[in-house]
Amino acid sequence: MIEPLSIERINASAPYLVESIGKAGFYQFFTDGGAHYTIGFMEDDILLTRDSFQLIIANINNHKSPRDRKVRDTIISIVDEFFYCNNSTLLYICETGDNKQRMRSRLFEYWFSTYNRKALFTMLSSSIVDADGIVNFATIILRNNNPHLSEIIAEFTESIQLLSQKPE
Repeated sequence: MIEPLSIERINASAPYLVESIGKAGFYQFFTDGGAHYTIGFMEDDILLTRDSFQLIIANINNHKSPRDRKVRDTIISIVDEFFYCNNSTLLYICETGDNKQRMRSRLFEYWFSTYNRKALFTMLSSSIVDADGIVNFATIILRNNNPHLSEIIAEFTESIQLLSQKPE
């Protein structure tokens, strides 16, 4: 179970006002341009077996926020608070419904590369082609002091390899 995040700590560094939306582990914010984002953490049982959560980033009203650094900084503030409260694995799987998953993956990796505390974390990304030929992107992030770091990396790698094999 996810430890509750501190809205006060998030808002101390987030440029946009973050609010809890009443569902445990889910938060929202609105951009200057009118985009409505929800960020959430759901327990994961797809790729990893040990204390892992999927990071959900959704632009609810599909309003564009091109080059809005405040979106990145707000999401990083939320993720930073997640890791402050939890020594869990964070799994980010890019949504594929509009065929923009590669762009989302690159953007997320770029955001993380600008994170001032990134040296404290291990981040691994991979692509998986599903049975329909759609390329999916998955990224895990975990703290370097996670006592199960090597086992989690091995499990992620094995899961990606299994999911990449063609069914017989």
